[in-house]
Amino acid sequence: MPTDLKYLAVHTMTNKPWTLRQCVDAYSQAGIGGVSVWRNVIEPIGVDEAARMLKDSGMKVPALVRGGFFPAATSSDRQKAIDENRQIIDEAAAIGAEMVVLVVGAVPGMSLAEARKYVADGIGALLPQAVDRNIKLAIEPLHPMYAGDKSCINRMREAREVCEQLRSRMVGIAVDVYHVWWDPDLQAEIELAGKQHTLFGLHICDWRLNTRDLLTDRGLMGDGCIDINKICGWARAAGFKGLDEVEVFSDNYWAMDQDEYLKLIVERYQGLNV
Repeated sequence: MPTDLKYLAVHTMTNKPWTLRQCVDAYSQAGIGGVSVWRNVIEPIGVDEAARMLKDSGMKVPALVRGGFFPAATSSDRQKAIDENRQIIDEAAAIGAEMVVLVVGAVPGMSLAEARKYVADGIGALLPQAVDRNIKLAIEPLHPMYAGDKSCINRMREAREVCEQLRSRMVGIAVDVYHVWWDPDLQAEIELAGKQHTLFGLHICDWRLNTRDLLTDRGLMGDGCIDINKICGWARAAGFKGLDEVEVFSDNYWAMDQDEYLKLIVERYQGLNV
């Protein structure tokens, strides 16, 4: 039996050539249940218009993407990051998003331990506002290939340690299979996140063998080597009840006719057993 599309959400960045209007219309017409919104599609129209559009669509908005990037060499730059994230939380509340996905950042030459301290400090500074706006903050571990400049948090364990330090119901983890599929502790960490109520998001795509670009050559489900069904099964068994979010950065797929690409996304999703 095909997987029900009401459990599917698509990130607007997956269909990068489209505007928010085009994404919302196409996803809604296809029967897709949700849309996770990247800030670049809000900028041309403003947050108020984006909020109206999303509300009228009746679609769920699992996440606004992305906040984070907390580590910096100077205290003033770290404060700027916190201030920007406060604005992002307000935007998330305005469009009805459940969470802000945090790509936490890293600084070349700064130790990962020091960078992680700034991440915890930065998220901690945001907590009063997150609680007030009822917006969850979801730390997304990134693959170690990004440890030098994009994320000092590369495994669920490191994200969990921040969650355990801050001890807030508003802080959790967004699990992207592209970034964590290789981790030998993944099943145990997903189970623990379920017990700690920190399993906030689940992003699906695939890891292409012979990857041609470290950022823009992700695979669609079935293009690569990730056992997506198994990982999604672990998440469901751990109590995850959110939408399955398709997030694909791909020059090849962005060059396609996006209507045909969306049909392929739906076909591949319905071929899963999640």
